[in-house]
Amino acid sequence: MLMPTPPDAVKTPTPERDQVSADLCIIGAGPGGLALAVGAAAYGQNVVLIEKHKMGGTSLNYGSMPAVALQASAARAHAFRAAGPFGIAPLEPAVDRSAVAAQIADIVATSTPNAAVERLAGLGVRVIQAAARFIDPKTLSAGEQRITARRFVVATGSSPALPEISGLANIRYETTDTIFALASPIDHLAVIGAGAAGVELAQAHRRLGARVTLIDKASVLGRFDPELAAVIKARLIAEGIVILEGTEVLGVDGPPGRLRLDTRTNGASSKIEASHLLVACGRRPSIAGIGLETAKIATTADGIKVNKWLRTSNRRVYAIGDVTGGPHATHRAEYHASLLLKSLVFRSPASVNPRLVPASIHTDPEFATVGLSEADARQAYSAIQVFRWPVRENPRAIANREPGGHIKVIADPRGKILGAAVVAQSAGELIGVWSLAVSKGLSLDDMGDWIAPFPALGDVSGKVAQHRQSAATGSFGRRWVRFLARLG
Repeated sequence: MLMPTPPDAVKTPTPERDQVSADLCIIGAGPGGLALAVGAAAYGQNVVLIEKHKMGGTSLNYGSMPAVALQASAARAHAFRAAGPFGIAPLEPAVDRSAVAAQIADIVATSTPNAAVERLAGLGVRVIQAAARFIDPKTLSAGEQRITARRFVVATGSSPALPEISGLANIRYETTDTIFALASPIDHLAVIGAGAAGVELAQAHRRLGARVTLIDKASVLGRFDPELAAVIKARLIAEGIVILEGTEVLGVDGPPGRLRLDTRTNGASSKIEASHLLVACGRRPSIAGIGLETAKIATTADGIKVNKWLRTSNRRVYAIGDVTGGPHATHRAEYHASLLLKSLVFRSPASVNPRLVPASIHTDPEFATVGLSEADARQAYSAIQVFRWPVRENPRAIANREPGGHIKVIADPRGKILGAAVVAQSAGELIGVWSLAVSKGLSLDDMGDWIAPFPALGDVSGKVAQHRQSAATGSFGRRWVRFLARLG
């Protein structure tokens, strides 16, 4: 006689359903994981992509996309206040925070289909939506599945780092992942951390009408060239942001809307009152709970340890993007994915060159850099050349009434471009041509042959290159020209 199955009985999965075999198994469907999965599948690889949370990762759902959407709203609000010089009466805009949050969500939703499970399935990628964990050096567990693969790639990204501040765990605070969902008005925002994300969000919220205090135990944009960081700092101050450098936050307390921060600056203690607190102290690799020790994958304080070909201590496993340490950026993860695609699919190993990865800060004016900074170049080379060109001489910048900033280019004595940095309107776009120049080993003489349409802001790139040519000509060049003139 057949007995009924008890309600709490667990059905044992069949081996066929439980076991998955693939050419490539990727953990994490952020920008790097998605790019690698789609690229490998396009070349006929059997690809499994595992994601335990939202498809698209932090960049799409909590990072770059909502950040630029917030900044777009802030820029529109600022345009109302700054209209006077253009012959338009300025006014103070009415900001609806709930509508701002809604438009951010709409922008994210518009981009979400590109990372949808259905789209990936149509491209030949099998998606498993579950938490992944290595159960031995060559096997993963994800939900009811056991995955074996020729190669694994860890692309689990990063999450906000939280400093050790007394009382922080007992109050409501925002991080760079959560602040975009705020739909209520912000009276006074205290921002701990004046790195790239901190200054971006500080300026955006100031332009949306909040009072903002920006706090850092070191300096504003401390890891970047101080010459260009100073331009951003000056703009933040001009827009009314209170900046406290060399200031440590010792403790926080208070109910929502009435927070108190205990700070210390040069040994002197003070208190700051704020309605909201944003912790923007960088990011940490998301490596907990995926069984790295079981898989014999070595880690450091910065994340998973990889060699220049992105391989971990487990020869079957690679890692890309934020999980390998900083700098944390979407385009860095995609760069890693492109290199690994060549290595895994075409057996053509390509090593990582950090100098090729640009960095950008989406403030106003923007800041962008690629290659070596002046300080790094002076350490690496016995002699360098530094060339600058001011934005204030560019016709488009004059017409836009955005004359602040300049371009700075570092070259070796022969003129080979070692690095470039731009602080100006649309710097993130202007750095593109310099990224190409650094990647192709071009010289300033090569850049001098590049022609920008008039009156494009990009002409500053041509001008700084031509400045080098005229400087290199020097007195010898002038004597040579006079000699040629005497020939008739």
